[in-house]
Amino acid sequence: MLRITRMTALALVALCGLGHAAVAQEAPQNPQAPFTGKVNVNEVLLDVLVTDARGNVIVGLDKNDFVVRENGKPVDLTGVAFYSNRRLLESSPVLAKQRVSTDQGTEDRYFILFFQDQKETAQEAPRLLSQQLEAAKRARGWVDGEMLPNDWVAVVSYDTRLKVQQDFTHDRKALVQAIGDAMKGKDPEGNYPSRIDAGKGPSLLAGLPTGRELMNKTPKIYDAFQVLARAAGNVRGRKNLLLFTYGLPSNETTFRQFVPDKRYFLPTVDALNANNVAVYSLDLTPADTEHTLSDSLQYMSDETGGRYFFNITNFSTPLDQIAKENNGYYLLSYQSEQPAGKTGFQNVTVTTTNPELRVKARKGYEYGK
Repeated sequence: MLRITRMTALALVALCGLGHAAVAQEAPQNPQAPFTGKVNVNEVLLDVLVTDARGNVIVGLDKNDFVVRENGKPVDLTGVAFYSNRRLLESSPVLAKQRVSTDQGTEDRYFILFFQDQKETAQEAPRLLSQQLEAAKRARGWVDGEMLPNDWVAVVSYDTRLKVQQDFTHDRKALVQAIGDAMKGKDPEGNYPSRIDAGKGPSLLAGLPTGRELMNKTPKIYDAFQVLARAAGNVRGRKNLLLFTYGLPSNETTFRQFVPDKRYFLPTVDALNANNVAVYSLDLTPADTEHTLSDSLQYMSDETGGRYFFNITNFSTPLDQIAKENNGYYLLSYQSEQPAGKTGFQNVTVTTTNPELRVKARKGYEYGK
């Protein structure tokens, strides 16, 4: 896969003192004072998924097990904490040794089911629509049978604009109905204040444009991703966006290689990362079918700390795997210095000292905003 790293350029300016001049030259009367530039010191929080090759969550890691870099330079972690969405029923010497306690509270998980409407492609590629209907069926089954009590799930769809079929909720019945509405392309009548349940948990609608403005703000699917990411950014923690589609609009080289679009694709990835939204792409393309748009899904998932699923024969499998690897996460903290008065996106990489472990984390954060 073609990977393009975008580095945030930081200009470090220092005024050096003058060295000794030639013998005949007099020393300066007023030596220059050293430069003291202003910087902002920010606390950075990264939630990191660590699993083995089978997708099992790894517990008991500490600061010495992680390597975090900004622009290739290691940073010193100030804290590492583990959070799980499941309450441990009993203690054991092994868990105690790994500093995992049964007293830990359970963490909420956040899932956004995003369906790109395939009705327009039905004439040219009828199997895409049938694949989407099958994916929706399996998604309803996952909601009905696998969704946990502390899971918040929302359902959105996109045809020519973003539609929120159901805001974050624990209500399985409402979610099953919303998935059905997404398949029908139902218009939920815009985002009006009456649809927002104030004080009843996290909300996407509360952070989205209201009324017809939501339609006006999302003429492209990339606009929808960015608007949705900013709305989700108001919710603390990792948000998992499950994207059901066959590919995203993109540019290609003469050799049909995917090239991220600087106008739409890269800003979308930055917006998703800045708001802690990981994209899990579930490719609707029938199994054993190759297509160039797959690279766009692979890239977006990799860059946001998610995962790309393809050649899917049963959509229940990736849904279960996504839920499994989000059973627990580490919250890493450290301090980072950025130039005062500047805004930008800081690239971050997270690895573990054990190369056999698999790590998923967002690729950076915005600063100065």
